[in-house]
Amino acid sequence: MGQLTLAKAKEILPKYTTEDHLFTHAAAVSAAMGAMAAIYGGDKDHWEAIGYLHDVDYEKYPNEHCHHVREFLAPEGVDEDDIKTIISHGYGLCTDEVIPTTDIEKSLFTVDELTGVVHAYALMRPEGITGMDVKGLKKKFKDKRFAAGCNRDVIKKGFEMLGLDQNVVMQACIDGMTEHKDELGLK
Repeated sequence: MGQLTLAKAKEILPKYTTEDHLFTHAAAVSAAMGAMAAIYGGDKDHWEAIGYLHDVDYEKYPNEHCHHVREFLAPEGVDEDDIKTIISHGYGLCTDEVIPTTDIEKSLFTVDELTGVVHAYALMRPEGITGMDVKGLKKKFKDKRFAAGCNRDVIKKGFEMLGLDQNVVMQACIDGMTEHKDELGLK
């Protein structure tokens, strides 16, 4: 098939996923990945596609997440590099098969959880995600009780892997998700 596209990712995901919140999360991670692509000079559509499909096996196999990605995506014609990139976001959490080493893998590992904090913060703000700044997000990030389901240690490990200042990554998440605020219901 060649490189995965967002259009193709949006065809594939509904075959394996039915829950609305998983589509919202897919769209949030996709949006953040598009913004990360800009930092690294990556192909925005490709990075968004990877973000959109990253939880392809989660609904069917929540306790074996990332272990069924290949069996779902290989028959769809998704290439091995893209499959490995998607599997890498579970490193140290649910699989040790692929260590995130590339910019796209490290970005996915980091923004997967970070988008959850951004999303939760946007939902509690009267203006949604519009006008959100890193300073406010960092305050929420430091509060362990806020969006408690989002693993701060994973996000911090991701910042280290990327070697980027956390402000840069947080701003990218905000920017990417703001660009897609209608789709994410955050206006």
